[in-house]
Amino acid sequence: MGVVRNVRALRTRIAAWRAKGLAVGFVPTMGALHEGHISLVKTACNLADRAVASIFVNPRQFAAHEDLATYPRNEAADLERLQAAGCHLAYLPSPEEMYPPGFETSVTPGPLGRALEGEARPHFFGGVATVVCKLFNQVRPDIAVFGEKDYQQLLVVRQMVRDLDMPVEIVGAPIVREPDGLAMSSRNAYLSVDERKIAGRLNGALRAAAERLAQGAPVAEAMEEARAALREAGFDGIDYVETRAAADLSPLEPGPLAPGARARVLAAVRIGRTRLIDNWPAERKS
Repeated sequence: MGVVRNVRALRTRIAAWRAKGLAVGFVPTMGALHEGHISLVKTACNLADRAVASIFVNPRQFAAHEDLATYPRNEAADLERLQAAGCHLAYLPSPEEMYPPGFETSVTPGPLGRALEGEARPHFFGGVATVVCKLFNQVRPDIAVFGEKDYQQLLVVRQMVRDLDMPVEIVGAPIVREPDGLAMSSRNAYLSVDERKIAGRLNGALRAAAERLAQGAPVAEAMEEARAALREAGFDGIDYVETRAAADLSPLEPGPLAPGARARVLAAVRIGRTRLIDNWPAERKS
């Protein structure tokens, strides 16, 4: 596996592949890699001839009070995991490489980026869209793979690609979970032993809500039951627990889902100093 740290070296490697007619898959990450990330890399390897993974902790998606300085970092271990997964090239730009002096341009998502995570973290999706746009221009992949754990992020990226006519196919990959159902996340490392036990109940509350919706329970009722279950589990705070249309996260009526309707139950919760997000698909049985 090659390792490059600037755009010039990155493009030189990829140009050699392009000259041979090879398709390029891409996985953007912020490092602290776990099996969820590795599943994305393996998907990229399966779908393309060559796979590139980036590791860049993007300062523009962190607010001043958030965990940029303490975000988990382990470059050596990350590179070992990428190589073992079959990745062909790791791209590790510095903040100065990504945002050189005089950088001023940004990408602003529309309404899709202002709900849910966008309401709780107003800065977030602008930072994500800007860095992903830059990475796509730098790598110029045929395929890019994103995990469904960050479901809203996946939809924001798809919207950006459509709106800006970017020649890249966006592939969503399933959530990889721990044995108790907790979605794998780099921030899980922040959890204490006791907090970890509580965190494992998040997925169960969302799954139960999705099952209630599939049986015809009203959306408002299923969401209140989910919030009650999370409060009882011991979470310190709930930023949101909502059911939205799966295609575009548009709000739904408080009554039952229409037969055959596809939705997502999405949540962001806090426990100690850790913020966790997760989601679960819901579809009304006909």
